[in-house]
Amino acid sequence: MKKRPLRIVLIAAVAAIAGIGIGLVVQPAFSGDSVMDQTRKFSDVLSMAVKNYVEDVDTQKLTEAAIKGMLNELDPHSVYITAKEMQKVEEDFRGSFDGIGVEFDIINDTVTVVAPIIGGPSEALGIQAGDKIVRINDSTAIKLTREMVPKKLRGPKGTVVKLHIKRAGEKELLVFDVTRDKIPINSVDASFMIDGTDIGYITINRFSSTTYDEMMNAAERLRGEGMKRLLLDLRYNPGGFLDQAFRIADEIVPAGQKLVYTKGRRPEFDEDFWSTPGGALENIPLVVMINGGSASASEIVSGAVQDLDRGLVVGETSFGKGLVQRQYPLGDGSAFRLTISRYYTPSGRLIQRPYDDKAKYYSGDGRDEGDEVDNINHTLDDSSKTRPKFKTVGGRTVYGGGGVTPDYIVKQDTIGFLARKLRAKNAFWETADQIMKNRGKDIRAMYGTDMKRYLREFRVTDEDMSIMKTIAATKEVEWKADEYKQDEDYLRLAVKALIGRAVFNNNGYTAVMLTSDKQAKKAIELFPEAKKIAKIK
Repeated sequence: MKKRPLRIVLIAAVAAIAGIGIGLVVQPAFSGDSVMDQTRKFSDVLSMAVKNYVEDVDTQKLTEAAIKGMLNELDPHSVYITAKEMQKVEEDFRGSFDGIGVEFDIINDTVTVVAPIIGGPSEALGIQAGDKIVRINDSTAIKLTREMVPKKLRGPKGTVVKLHIKRAGEKELLVFDVTRDKIPINSVDASFMIDGTDIGYITINRFSSTTYDEMMNAAERLRGEGMKRLLLDLRYNPGGFLDQAFRIADEIVPAGQKLVYTKGRRPEFDEDFWSTPGGALENIPLVVMINGGSASASEIVSGAVQDLDRGLVVGETSFGKGLVQRQYPLGDGSAFRLTISRYYTPSGRLIQRPYDDKAKYYSGDGRDEGDEVDNINHTLDDSSKTRPKFKTVGGRTVYGGGGVTPDYIVKQDTIGFLARKLRAKNAFWETADQIMKNRGKDIRAMYGTDMKRYLREFRVTDEDMSIMKTIAATKEVEWKADEYKQDEDYLRLAVKALIGRAVFNNNGYTAVMLTSDKQAKKAIELFPEAKKIAKIK
């Protein structure tokens, strides 16, 4: 694992509240109309509204609306972030918060533990998935909303919250005095060895300030478990810190290669990022999975892998965001994010899609969808006639302007009508929760910490599916035999995955779902080709 000082302060984020920056103050570049003249114009309008408008005026509301309107005239990623939104942004991308450490859901008006967060105080005390929190301190927790629960459970580190918990199989309520602590918000969702292979699987949900360390710790652990090949899953990863993407790419790519570079109107925002010696993952065969939800920092990593012929990219075309933001704080705790440069992949590609029509931009317009096909030479890219051409280090043609198009395009499977309706009604989780109530102790006793045995042996029974059918009826979801037959395999898989999560946390859920993941299956088949293209001996 490489350790060196970083000088990167740029941010690559995909949405209004995805990402966080350091907020340096710089002087504006004056050109055209005087900034002071325009500022005075705004001040005059605001003052006149406050003085003469027919009703009392909320000056903060008007000012924020003006800022939002101003930034809306720029690109889709230059945005204003309210003080309230900033709290969540900082928490997510700082990688921690103070609390008791549980993921929860509301089921039948009751706060239900989905999973204790690994390393948190709740896990240490033995709180389990499926536990029902019925009282918090001296107040009932029944009928709390999702928004109210964090306010009750979170608080300063070192303070205590008393939980009264109903657990299946226990006659009396269990009482836990939980001392709040710093709770990690993991960006590496899951990491494990794919059963029966030497392939390590790592999935990253965003690029926060802790992502590099999480990724490298996971990789080191998997290498200790026999990992010889790496499947890196960046699907639905919207981006985050550019420096984290660069550092991860640096561990993958041999020294002396340009990984990404940025260009802005002001020269101080131009920067080149090169790989350095000693990458821990330089010589391991690699496949990266992406889709339309992969943006920004995810595209930096996948674009570098593709342009440098370091491995293969599999899945669906990425989002297409090539703009870099810097975040500037405002005095009231709010902030704004301003696009300061564009980033380019090693071959010189700008993968940013056109954004004149922002509604079309966010709907994915301009992405090169393509057909399911071996696309390693990119001769079948839909828009290859209009998009600019570039070359990988090995001479393959790739295209700019519309996201990163995979080397092998594989569409995700779709689910049927009944499955969609049941998922929308949260019936999958409620079914798994009921199964854990009925036989959770037996499941835990049988499989313990042996996730591989669980993957191979555990079956969702017909009796279990009858529980789902009963739940469907309570939610007024019509259970048609033909629809059930079409979706049965997926329904059983989803329930097994959720039970797996209750027992093994996110690794259990992800490992189960991966067994029928069409894109992952193709990615696994392609490792010989990935090794060949990277010229790994």
